[in-house]
Amino acid sequence: MQLDSKTGPVSAGPLFDGVARLTGLLTATVLVALVSLVCLEALLRGGFNYSLGFAEELTGYGVVFITFFGAALALRGHAMFQVHFLLQRWPGGARRWLVRAFVLIALVICVILAWKTKDLTLSSFSRGKFAPTVLRTPLWIPQIMLPLGFSLLAFFLVEQMLLTFRKSGTE
Repeated sequence: MQLDSKTGPVSAGPLFDGVARLTGLLTATVLVALVSLVCLEALLRGGFNYSLGFAEELTGYGVVFITFFGAALALRGHAMFQVHFLLQRWPGGARRWLVRAFVLIALVICVILAWKTKDLTLSSFSRGKFAPTVLRTPLWIPQIMLPLGFSLLAFFLVEQMLLTFRKSGTE
């Protein structure tokens, strides 16, 4: 956890860096595909009065993917909302314990949500449920983004926790 926005560690090791790079690559790829699909759909509708029919479904799945994976990258990059004027008033040791408490609470929530959404995904898979859409997508395919997203958030929360045990140069 980077305790100060100007100093302190930003990575807990190469494993976290590699996962972050892979997450960034996947998120960027999905974003490019999403923008391309929306632009193509707009061009076809406006210019040729034709719709792909499946663009809305795929863009919905893409938005969910980008939301979860982007949130994980934002968490790692310390771009989430924080109450800095309150957090910075605490002494360094107390601030680290406050961050640890937040991380533990958030980690418990992420693990519970990942577990429950995994159950939902496995239920849809075992019952052979399909989306009532043009593509008839098996529901487990978009639903798997939920446990993966919560797990990725939990992974970077673990990194945040590990980083609170490193001393920053300002304390």
